[in-house]
Amino acid sequence: MTAIGKTPITDHDIYLFKEGYHFRIYEKLGAHITESGQKEGTYFAVWAPSAGSVSVVGDFNGWDPKAHPLSVRWDGSGIWEGFLPGVGQGALYKYHIVSKYYDYRRDKGDPFAFFWEQPPRTASIVWDLKHEWKDDAWMKNRKEHNALDRPCSVYEMHIGSWMRDGEAFLNYRDVARKLVKYIKKTGFTHVELLPVMEHPFYGSWGYQVLGYFAPTSRYGTPQDFMFFVEHLHANNIGVILDWVPSHFPSDDYGLAYYDGTHLYEHADPRKGLHPDWNSYIFNYGRNEVRNFLISSAIFWFDKYHIDGLRVDAVASMLYLDYSRRDGEWIPNRYGGREDLEAIDFLRKLNETVYKEYPDVQTIAEESTTWPMVSRPTYIGGLGFGMKWNMGWMHDTLDYLSRNPIHRKYHHEQLTFSIWYAFYENFILALSHDEVTHGKGSLISKMPGDDWQKFATMRLLLAYMYAHPGKKLLFMGSEFGQWREWGHDRSLDWDLLEHAPHKGIQNLVTDLHKVYREESALHAVDFEGVGFEWIDVGNWEESVITFLRKAHDPADNLLVAGNFTPVPRHNYRIGVPSRGYWRELLNSDAKEYGGSGLGNLGGVEAREESRHGLRYSIAVTLPPLSVVYLKKQNDEK
Repeated sequence: MTAIGKTPITDHDIYLFKEGYHFRIYEKLGAHITESGQKEGTYFAVWAPSAGSVSVVGDFNGWDPKAHPLSVRWDGSGIWEGFLPGVGQGALYKYHIVSKYYDYRRDKGDPFAFFWEQPPRTASIVWDLKHEWKDDAWMKNRKEHNALDRPCSVYEMHIGSWMRDGEAFLNYRDVARKLVKYIKKTGFTHVELLPVMEHPFYGSWGYQVLGYFAPTSRYGTPQDFMFFVEHLHANNIGVILDWVPSHFPSDDYGLAYYDGTHLYEHADPRKGLHPDWNSYIFNYGRNEVRNFLISSAIFWFDKYHIDGLRVDAVASMLYLDYSRRDGEWIPNRYGGREDLEAIDFLRKLNETVYKEYPDVQTIAEESTTWPMVSRPTYIGGLGFGMKWNMGWMHDTLDYLSRNPIHRKYHHEQLTFSIWYAFYENFILALSHDEVTHGKGSLISKMPGDDWQKFATMRLLLAYMYAHPGKKLLFMGSEFGQWREWGHDRSLDWDLLEHAPHKGIQNLVTDLHKVYREESALHAVDFEGVGFEWIDVGNWEESVITFLRKAHDPADNLLVAGNFTPVPRHNYRIGVPSRGYWRELLNSDAKEYGGSGLGNLGGVEAREESRHGLRYSIAVTLPPLSVVYLKKQNDEK
């Protein structure tokens, strides 16, 4: 190993690292192609405070642990470093770590590696992240694309199973080109990727992450993934990544027991071992671990220009007793069940992300009633931009899975969500979790014969886009895939050759047109002034009617949903003004696979009070359908 000379790591770096405030530590730790003494090579640095010795092994030295030892820094940081001339792009490497306390020696992957071998191979790869970005137009206007008062309809997808070339994965670049055409056709505003960070087990869908700074090599190089993001941006499509700071797998070459001690994880299994996933829980109270995780979040915004992070399994981080019985968890210092260190970490995470990148979004998958998840930290919130609305999802799917004749006895499942809809900045998520593990696809959950299943699926989608909150739909649901999602096969694209499935896709496309064009459906999503019930109480007929309200009352929309297979003719609905109410969308239209029952373009309001309003309209509500109507402006 060549002497380092002037180390890239400064005293200020070490100070921030020890204090837990070095949120771009990936610029210092890891493997960085550089020069030292006019020699080209790679500078290596790794945190291993309990190691007695650390060396770099790789394909350049025959994986010999004696060939290239690193030197430990004098400052007590526990960082080992060294410069190796002649090692460059594409070199395979690991750190050979020998504990100073125990008979422990392992070849470990680099926690800060930018690239890894394709699993099941496990070496890290020296890689430079240079890329000439060409998405300036998107980046300059990203604040507008990601604003809370703008349309946000997310297409959640798993790259390895969205579309394949036979049995083979597509490259990031190939996926990008095909995906852009599809997203532009169907109208989604953003794409959310199940975790692309490197993970050893493909069947984990990416939720067992080891490479927190590397896109998985299954689909190409880091630059291939940069092209993916850039190509979507060039076509005005945002990119959100699923990110997993809640736990990590126990693979021997990874983070677990990294230097012969519990370095990244809690030592006590009552805090450090996750009972659901048999994985390790990060020690959020350790400054260096906070550096690692928050740096990972910043890294994806910095190096890959992503537009948002969806943070997985937040509930499991917030509660010390999550999935544990009495005696299996340790109370906090006040005797409570809240994980104070994790709470502090999440707040610092969101404060840092929004300070560095105020035009992006962080999104929490949080399944409990924890308060103020999407409220600022300075008023006691966790600081996320948005939160998945799990309650709406569970209630709605449970309600629609019932035989329509029984729905009137469960009307509150349909209406309850509005009571809490504005306590958080919610995303309505029909995600991958609802179409896996034996749950079946969305359309298979719907009762009745095929006609009713397709009609109810269209009803669900039209209702979702009318309900307050941003939208998320998992791939395949936008055309009514019959089979439950499987990570080891492509979506069933051949279904689009059949009219009922093509009809659902047509509906999603038109829903997006209306959703983008009508400010009532997106501009006031997170305030109660954006919603008003017309009739919440017609449980007997399973009909609900409400207004989605815009800043300009002339742009308000009326929404009527009929949740039974019985058509409602001359159904009278109170409206706030006289005039012609145009039918903007009808989920029972023939082009969507419906019966074509509707209102012949619209209806005229007359002065006949109903639902406490002076005027009313008599409409036809098709079976199992949602209808959108809008008052025609007088000048038209």
